[in-house]
Amino acid sequence: MTLAPRRPSTRDVRRRTGGSGRAERLSAGDLTVLATDGGVVPMQIAAVLTLPPTERPDRDELVGVLAERLRAVPRLRQRLVRPRTGRGRPRWVDDPDFDLDRHLCVLATAEGHGLLDVAAELVCARLDRRRPLWCACLVDGGPEGAPGLVIVLHHVLADGLGGLAILGALADPPLADPPLTAASARPSPPRAVAAARRRVARLPRAVRRGVAGLRELGLGERPRLAARTSLNRPTGPRRRIVRVAVPLAVVKTAAVEAGGTVNDVVVSTVVGALLDLLHRRGERPGSLVVSVPVSARPRADVGAPGNEVGVRPVRVPAVDDDLRRLHAVVALTRAAADTAQRASSAGPLGLAFRVLAKVGAVGWFVNHQRLVHTFVTNLRGPRQRLRLAGHEITSITPVAVNPGNVSVSFDVLSYAGELGITVVVDPDLVPDLRSLTRSLENGLRRVTRATG
Repeated sequence: MTLAPRRPSTRDVRRRTGGSGRAERLSAGDLTVLATDGGVVPMQIAAVLTLPPTERPDRDELVGVLAERLRAVPRLRQRLVRPRTGRGRPRWVDDPDFDLDRHLCVLATAEGHGLLDVAAELVCARLDRRRPLWCACLVDGGPEGAPGLVIVLHHVLADGLGGLAILGALADPPLADPPLTAASARPSPPRAVAAARRRVARLPRAVRRGVAGLRELGLGERPRLAARTSLNRPTGPRRRIVRVAVPLAVVKTAAVEAGGTVNDVVVSTVVGALLDLLHRRGERPGSLVVSVPVSARPRADVGAPGNEVGVRPVRVPAVDDDLRRLHAVVALTRAAADTAQRASSAGPLGLAFRVLAKVGAVGWFVNHQRLVHTFVTNLRGPRQRLRLAGHEITSITPVAVNPGNVSVSFDVLSYAGELGITVVVDPDLVPDLRSLTRSLENGLRRVTRATG
């Protein structure tokens, strides 16, 4: 991978992109992300936008489009400011020195490397905390590969839904421009007093959500630890990415036939692929625990993307038969949905991580946790193909990296009639990625044929 020389950015980018109009404190979910961001890989997410091989936009074209559309996404022009001790939470404020040129690059793929290889390197490279926490790199796919745009965000800036909202604002056509005013890093005293009163008023509700959150996490009674497997070992600084795609319609049909959801089909198939991997390694756990995010909102506001996500661990029995395992997942997720308040685990989980961060124990915990074996995220993307600067986006590949001892995770996105599953692994711990991918593809094929 080689970095191309920078060209001059468009004139007066800072004036054209404007300001947001307010300083916004981090939410509890945002604080949790920061608390866990201390591992060998940063808490960052990416979207890989693949373009047609015959369409290769240049950097100046990209700069011109983003300079205009950043007006609709205030967070991309803001940086984090940490107040002095006792002065409250960190805040998002306008970066007075914002320069779009600092956030853009052009990369050429080296021989034997593709777009996803470049994306894996970019998402594992830590963003500069002194600047707005994002970057975008235009990648030339080489003579045989497809070009694309890799957008990397720090997870504190947005969760998956927030990332989709940002992507929608950057794509054609752009959203309407917001008012252009500057944000102050220091809130006014009346606002600070009002915020304190609101926090006190929310205490009873917070307690109720905390209790519900413990149930959502499966901690209402004595917690069961996940079985020891080779999937859970401290991960290193590298990741590899592979994408598996299948028509969304056939997965929906399989889900309906089983009485469940698309996510149920994905979770069941992922567990089947992981069981194949473990069986080849001579391991036979009785169950695998999958961490599934639960969002508190149906969609995100591009003006405040943030993090509003809890988690729900799903303990899937190690059943070899695809349909029996799928029906077990459907029953488990239905029971969990009936008994848990949506995303209520975000409160107790966030508090636990922030306490661990205070005593410097987050790193030890995430490297030794036995609560989950893997993560599966699932987002519903646009039904029609998007365009960027007039170029059609043929596929969108979501990528999330996490520190800790989860060596393989799965990021799922439906887009324009296709369900894409991104497999993210530590290549030193999962060198048999090709076999894992083949198991995933075969599992999807079997379950869709059996129920279709």
